[in-house]
Amino acid sequence: MCVWSGMTHSGRQTVKCMADFFSDLMVHKFLQHAVLTGLLAGIACGVIGSYVVTRRITYIAGGISHSVLAGMGAAGYLATIYGCEWLDPIHGAVAAALCAALLIGYVSMHARQREDTVIGAVWAVGMAVGILFIFKTPGYHEDLMSYLFGNILMVSSGDLILITVLDLVILSLVFVFYNQFLAVCFDEEFARIRGIHVEFFYLLLLCLTALTVVLLITVVGIVMVIALLTLPAAVAGQFSKKLWQMMILSSLLAAGFTMSGLAVSYGPDLPAGATTILLAGAVYLAVSLGHRILRK
Repeated sequence: MCVWSGMTHSGRQTVKCMADFFSDLMVHKFLQHAVLTGLLAGIACGVIGSYVVTRRITYIAGGISHSVLAGMGAAGYLATIYGCEWLDPIHGAVAAALCAALLIGYVSMHARQREDTVIGAVWAVGMAVGILFIFKTPGYHEDLMSYLFGNILMVSSGDLILITVLDLVILSLVFVFYNQFLAVCFDEEFARIRGIHVEFFYLLLLCLTALTVVLLITVVGIVMVIALLTLPAAVAGQFSKKLWQMMILSSLLAAGFTMSGLAVSYGPDLPAGATTILLAGAVYLAVSLGHRILRK
């Protein structure tokens, strides 16, 4: 009681909101779906985000993430015009993300002088095509903002199944080809000497990045995917000496940021995606400043 009375009004409100969130979590299925989505996305985010940060391909991941709107818009258009009711926007997102990853990866390997131009074109054209499809779809009332900024509370049972499958695919491939990805990220010449098909594994890594982007869109949206993909890995990198350690810590951080963002935003009815990114950004800033101070 003394502790409660000594707290500020905002502090008491925060505690009450968190308590409401966890009590409602036991009752409402949409909250349970949101929590599972956040945990699954956090695991993939931590693993692939570690590769993205280590390999320094954040700009490529950005191009992939913004191209998925074209697939989402096309899926909605086909579902409405041609009666493909089984076709969900997230299916279109997977197809568009994989196509963008392969296109950008091919250009990166064979025409490096045009890499930035192609990434920019994929980024802009993907967004433009998606908006046109959504605009021209009769009776299509999906909220564009939910795709741009995420709406984890709207994840359906079908979406959750697909997210689980994507997560298992990502983790399985990373487990099987861990050493190959490690070599490609840190020393391509050594990988070639050891007989590793560098081009194949680089394209596979970009495809796994594309699938992770699709997972994260449901959590934080297209606009903020890159932040959640890189910030937990950047923080984990400050405390890890090995890549697998970085992956584990990054996954825990990503899942923690997502859960915290969901819980903190629930009571005040704030956007969960934006809250998650603010928490991740605050932790990254604090860790970076603390690390710099300790070095001095």
